[in-house]
Amino acid sequence: QVQVVESGGGLVQAGGSLRLSCAASGSFFSILAMGWYRQAPGGQRELVATITNSGSANYADSVKGRFTISRDNANNTVYLQMSSLKPEDTNVYYCNARVAKYSYGVINTYWGQGTRVTVSS
Repeated sequence: QVQVVESGGGLVQAGGSLRLSCAASGSFFSILAMGWYRQAPGGQRELVATITNSGSANYADSVKGRFTISRDNANNTVYLQMSSLKPEDTNVYYCNARVAKYSYGVINTYWGQGTRVTVSS
């Protein structure tokens, strides 16, 4: 089993910064990619940023230039540095890990429970 745990959410004023962390643990061969998504109540979960194990990052247009995703492969951890936050960034942020259970494959995606980010105007 694989566990994905997020931390770092909270309340911040518009224009401020927050850093989210996400750690994956459990039994697996390697983590292929990790990412951050967000979902408002009643809304669809949308991509924020993803990063592969080689460091290739992808961002939603709405966060480009403001958010930075980074990864610590040795500790199976991914970070999301959020700057210039806007009220519309208010959401529950979810982390996922795309994991290869064995060296020959068997790939699954695991999600964390989410961490809430609230940006006040």
